[in-house]
Amino acid sequence: MRIAVASGKGGTGKTAVAVSLAVAAARRGMDTVYVDADVEEPNGHLFIRPEISERKRVKRLVPVVDQDACTGCGRCGEVCRYGAIAWLGRKVLTFPELCHSCGGCSLLCPANAIREEDRDVGEVRRGKGMGIDFIEGILDVGEAMSPPVIRAAKKSIPSEGFILIDGPPGTSCPAVEAIRGVDYILLVAEPTPFGRHDLGLAVDLTRHMGLPTGVVINRAGEGKLDLRGWCEERDLPVLMEIRESRTIAETITRGGLMLDAAPEMESRFASLAQELSARKESVAQA
Repeated sequence: MRIAVASGKGGTGKTAVAVSLAVAAARRGMDTVYVDADVEEPNGHLFIRPEISERKRVKRLVPVVDQDACTGCGRCGEVCRYGAIAWLGRKVLTFPELCHSCGGCSLLCPANAIREEDRDVGEVRRGKGMGIDFIEGILDVGEAMSPPVIRAAKKSIPSEGFILIDGPPGTSCPAVEAIRGVDYILLVAEPTPFGRHDLGLAVDLTRHMGLPTGVVINRAGEGKLDLRGWCEERDLPVLMEIRESRTIAETITRGGLMLDAAPEMESRFASLAQELSARKESVAQA
């Protein structure tokens, strides 16, 4: 069972929910894997505190131009949709940070003056903590292209188990890469106008991709926007509400677990884990 924990915006408590779900599942004896695919700012390790046993560099191909062989035709610049290669005067300039590694420039260069070389862009780390198999992708500082690191982290996922992918917030390319191919999407949202707006964008994305989706409402409470009603109007199941709590907030800011700050939450997250696993089994039987 692969579940992506995502959000339309940052700061909704996505990682707190993902980690709580992973820990609760592991404490109930489930074979649990936590994947931190928010590679630009991974922070799941602050809560799980894994012992890292494996590190693997992530590379991608970028163009290198042989200026002596280049005829200055400008074909490479015409081909690149992302501005990663450009012909200026009699010189070709490359911008590897913008390159999407499509290979079009080297393939279509009539003078065969462009080759591709590996460029380090990040790292995937594996380990174990709190009874959880831990996988983390980390994008190198200064790099702009996170999807290759997300893909590398997902390739390290075992074929079996209760797998939680903690994805990046938003609805751009990194978020799409993180949720691609999962069995279920768990969207974490906050009951504010901004939170409702960005939840709507995230729901549009998951429905466009044909992925079953449910919502966890974080920091719910009196006087807050009626996000549950908004979800019900759109046939969007609300699987859990987490009441606003100063104790939980203070515990999380110190790197503690929501489950320890509010022990009654452990059984709720364990039940959610079992419910999500049952969804996968019912689909398989159907």
